[in-house]
Amino acid sequence: MPAFSRRTLVVALSAVVLAACSKTDSSAPVAAASAPAAPALPARIVVGLDDNFPPMGFRDEKGQLVGFDIDLAKEAAKRLGVEVEFKPIDWNAKEAELSGKRVDALWNGLTITDERKKNIAFSAPYMENHQIIVVKGGSPIKTKADLAGKLIGVQDGSSAVDAIGKDEATAKSFKDMKKYGDNVTALMDLSTGRVDAVVLDEVVGRYYTSKKPGEYVVLDDNFGTEEYGVGLRLEDKDLLARVDKAMADMKADGSAAKISEQWFGKNIVK
Repeated sequence: MPAFSRRTLVVALSAVVLAACSKTDSSAPVAAASAPAAPALPARIVVGLDDNFPPMGFRDEKGQLVGFDIDLAKEAAKRLGVEVEFKPIDWNAKEAELSGKRVDALWNGLTITDERKKNIAFSAPYMENHQIIVVKGGSPIKTKADLAGKLIGVQDGSSAVDAIGKDEATAKSFKDMKKYGDNVTALMDLSTGRVDAVVLDEVVGRYYTSKKPGEYVVLDDNFGTEEYGVGLRLEDKDLLARVDKAMADMKADGSAAKISEQWFGKNIVK
């Protein structure tokens, strides 16, 4: 073979070897992409509440915040590994407090509604509630129909306002509807005759009526069933998932039932 032909062959073979070396072996294992780490939770979560909403959240005789929802939130925070701070707020401005990041959660007998879902991310329901009608002992009001021409008291910004609004016929029959800053004041006005009936959450109404036997009567009629949930900001999806997990674990291991029995004498957790 001529000399120039051997040189040509050597160059050609070298090119083949280099090309082969540059190829990636398709059989070689490819390192799996590591899953993104879950976002870290804040060191502290601020819970907004109405501090005059027994037995869900209120102040005891020493001025300390106590209640069923307080205990649930403390247990959940312990499982999440975060501190929890309870911040009393104007309940009528709760959505603004949450979106303005002055609080991180609303956990105080917050009713899940389609309207609220537009601005609030809700946990799975943990309790069922009714909007009951409370009248003074000896009142001639026996049914929802008897509310016609009467003055009705409700807490401003509460789900009682929404529940009544859904029953347009009954709502239109009222003489008027007086709104209060809290249910306690509304019930005090009921006792003194300033209103004829008060519509409020069953958990609150039953708590107060049980403490004053004979002073109040709870009617059989009500303004419907609702569910309570923990409210978070719409963008806080990871925190919501972790709160749901903590609550589910608390229901499964009996911790939620134990807290419920301490406050209600039975397990009413859903």
